[in-house]
Amino acid sequence: MRALRIVLIVAVVLGGLFVGADRIAVGYAESEAAEGVRLGTGKAESTEVDIHGFPFLTQVMDRRLDEVEVRVTGFRATAGGRPVRIGELTADLRDVTLGPDHAIERAGTADGTALISYRDLAAASGREATVEYGGDGKLKVTGGVRFLGRTLTRSVLSTVTLVDGDTLRVRADEVPGEGIPGLEDMVRARTDFDRRIEGLPKGMRLTKVEARQDGLAVTVTGRDVVLSAG
Repeated sequence: MRALRIVLIVAVVLGGLFVGADRIAVGYAESEAAEGVRLGTGKAESTEVDIHGFPFLTQVMDRRLDEVEVRVTGFRATAGGRPVRIGELTADLRDVTLGPDHAIERAGTADGTALISYRDLAAASGREATVEYGGDGKLKVTGGVRFLGRTLTRSVLSTVTLVDGDTLRVRADEVPGEGIPGLEDMVRARTDFDRRIEGLPKGMRLTKVEARQDGLAVTVTGRDVVLSAG
């Protein structure tokens, strides 16, 4: 019994050491991964990585991780050739493949959300207009037009939709034209726009868009997604 007790104590100690070493390795790997992982061609202000699954060391030996969460802030993409700042981009990566240097290279699947502030959306629109949350999943877009020597300011409620899996389309539901010929077209020239989002990882596409109080939330999904900074 004494010998069995000693064996159990040694096993517990070794097990504790293994768990401790495993957690230390995870912390180090998360820090290194944050430096090397890229969610596309754009630059980010900061990147955080959270590696799930236990034990981590055996996953590393296989060069494959079960699940990795990535959170990027201040991501710079492009929209229709114009720069657009994505305030926060979070992605849940599964079946992650590591390269020879154990850097994250690919993900079998990826699901996430990109949040764009309305100020950043307005800046990317290329229009002289402001964009706000209009309530009930709508955008409120306000622009001014020159008509007969004076500036007319109009606000419209607009619907935002996805086109072709990569383009945000903003269209006014209706425009108050007040019976003035040509005014509606002039207002729409300030408030309606399409912007193709570029710079996301290869293999990832936009699947849903929703106007929320805190900004424009865009759902992204992908398969065989390329994540290496190289």
